[in-house]
Amino acid sequence: MSEKGELMPVVVQDVKNNNVLMLAYMNEESIELTRRTGYMHYWSRSRDAIWKKGETSGNLQKCIELMSDCDSDAMLARVEQTGVACHTGSYSCFHKEPLPAEDVVAQLWRVFEERKAGESQTSYTYKLLSNRNLLLKKLAEESSEVIIAAKDRDRKQIVYEAGDLLYHLMVLLYDEGISMQDIYKELEGRRK
Repeated sequence: MSEKGELMPVVVQDVKNNNVLMLAYMNEESIELTRRTGYMHYWSRSRDAIWKKGETSGNLQKCIELMSDCDSDAMLARVEQTGVACHTGSYSCFHKEPLPAEDVVAQLWRVFEERKAGESQTSYTYKLLSNRNLLLKKLAEESSEVIIAAKDRDRKQIVYEAGDLLYHLMVLLYDEGISMQDIYKELEGRRK
């Protein structure tokens, strides 16, 4: 066995939305460094060395949870991703297909973060985040428009109005510090 030790594949998942970010490899030393520092360290097969994710790019991965599978031959790392995960500049290394709904949610969340920081003070989202009464008024308005579209059984209009309602609801959730994962957990309890 080389000094790198036995390599174990690790699937890296965004803790905010459960999206898979990347596949990497870890050995005992990188696992120990990850546990000790709280940030993901991997074994680079191309460089034949340990590397800290984001050390040069700033796209760090804070380790929230690190676990092995039932056979102890693969790992799952749940992380808080700073910036993008892929070296190509994409959010995830798995980006060749159309974005799943979870990625759309993650992208919207990033837009909310940018707008909250005031990066585009003329944007509609910034106005919603800056004016609680406007946000609540829009939620009420969009709710009633979904109801009207449903009453008329207009599928196309229901989809359109539901998109508006979900968007405004997500802005409210973001502003309250409630993640979509919190909502998913709540919904899981209703499957009875």
